[in-house]
Amino acid sequence: MPTTSEQLRPWLDRVLANHESWAAEFGEFTRHDSLALKDSEVAAALDELADRLRDNYPFFHPRYAGQMLKPPHPVAIAGYAAAMLINPNNHALDGGPATAKMEREVVAQLATMFGYGDHLGHLTSSGTIANLEALYVAREIHPDSGVAYSVDSHYTHSRMCKLIGVAGHAVPVDATGKMDLDALESLLRSGKVGTVVVTAGTTGLGVVDPVHEVVALRSRYDFRIHVDAAYGGFFSLIAGTEGIDPVPWQAIRHCDSIVVDPHKHGLQPYGCGAVLFADPAVGRFYVHDSPYTYFTSDELHLGEISLECSRAGAGAAALWLTLKLLPLRADGLGAVLAAGRRAAVRWHELIDQSDRLVPYQRPELDIVTYFPAEPTLSAIDAGSERMMREGMGDRDDPVFLSTLRAGAEAFGARGIAAVADVDGARVLRSVLMKPESEDYLDRLHDRVVSLAG
Repeated sequence: MPTTSEQLRPWLDRVLANHESWAAEFGEFTRHDSLALKDSEVAAALDELADRLRDNYPFFHPRYAGQMLKPPHPVAIAGYAAAMLINPNNHALDGGPATAKMEREVVAQLATMFGYGDHLGHLTSSGTIANLEALYVAREIHPDSGVAYSVDSHYTHSRMCKLIGVAGHAVPVDATGKMDLDALESLLRSGKVGTVVVTAGTTGLGVVDPVHEVVALRSRYDFRIHVDAAYGGFFSLIAGTEGIDPVPWQAIRHCDSIVVDPHKHGLQPYGCGAVLFADPAVGRFYVHDSPYTYFTSDELHLGEISLECSRAGAGAAALWLTLKLLPLRADGLGAVLAAGRRAAVRWHELIDQSDRLVPYQRPELDIVTYFPAEPTLSAIDAGSERMMREGMGDRDDPVFLSTLRAGAEAFGARGIAAVADVDGARVLRSVLMKPESEDYLDRLHDRVVSLAG
C-alpha cells in the first residue's frame, strides 16, 4: 500500500484543481500586497516548522502503542483541505451551506449506527464539549437533580457537573471496571440523581458499562441515560463479532443522548466530536436570537441547536468524504476496528503465556493492560515506569507505551497475587487503534518482552 504522502499527493492535486475551477467562476481580482510572501522565506519557514514538528511521537507507526492517538485517514485530510480552502463556518447556513448539509448527513448516519430514528444532533469540537451539551440538556430537564457516573468514567463528567452547577456522584465499579449496579440503584433510591452517564469504552481500560441493565432500572426510577461513547462508540459496527458482547450496544438506542468522537476511531483530524439526542424537542433549550445571522434560510441552522458558535465546516466535509468511502458498516469502517480488536485479543493471549509479563485485565475493545512479572506492587510500579522510559528512549528500536495507575484494591479484585506493599501501582497500557498493529504484533510483543528483562 502507498505511504500517506504517496496517497495524498494526487488527491490534493485534485482538491486544488477542483477549487481553482470553482473559484474561477466568480471572476478575477487582484490579491492585496499585504498578503504577499516571498517563496524563499516561506520555504525556510516550512523547513523550520518541519524541524519543530519532529518533536513528536510517531503516532502513525504501530511501534507507537501508547495513548489513543493516530493520524487521520489521508482521505479525511483531503476532505478537510478541500473545505478549508473555502473556510466555511457551520454555525449558520449563510456561513457554510454545503458543509451544513454534509453535517446533517453524517450526523444522521451516526444516529442510525446507534439505532436512533428521529433525533437531534450535531458535530462539536471535542467529546468534552459534546458531553457538556448532553449534561446541560439533562440539567434543564432535571434542574434539581444530580448526575451519576462511574469512578472510571472520563474526568470530564465531574468537571462539567461543576461547570453547570449540579451535583456529581461517582459510582464505584466492579472487579472488571464496570459501573456497580447495586451502588447505582442505592443512589437512585435516594432521589438525588436525574441523569446516569454510562460509558461505552472507558478511556483507561476500554470497558463497556452494562447499558442494558441501567436501561432496565428505568422501570423503577425516573432518570435520563446519557451514553459517553466518545472512545468506543464505533465498535457498535462490529458488536456481536470479534468476541464483543452485542447486548449493551443494542441497548444504546433506548438511551436519551449519546456522544461519540469521530476523531478517535472515525479516522478524523482533531477536533471532531458529536452529540446526539433521541428527542428532537430538546432543541428548545438552545433557543436564542442573533440579529446578524440566520438570515439566508428559514431552515434550522446548526448554531440554533449548539452551545458552540463558530465551528469548522471542514470537519463535516472530512467526515462526509471518509464515510462516503468507508461507510458505517462492518465491512467498511468496522473492518478497521476489527483489526485492532483482533490484535488486542491476540496480544493479551501472548502476554498470558509469557513468563515476563502478566495481563492486568482482558481487553473488552482494543486497549491492552499488562505489567512486568514482579512480586510486589512497588516493584510492578517501578518496572512499568522503567519499561516505558527505556522503550521510548531507545534511538535504534523505540517502542512507545503508556501507563495506567491502579489501586491495590483493583489488583486484589482481579486476583493478582502481588504483595500490596504500597497503595497502588502503574501498569502498562497500550491502545491498538491502528489496524496495522495486527500485522506488527509479534515484533511489538517481542520488543516489550525484551524490555521486561
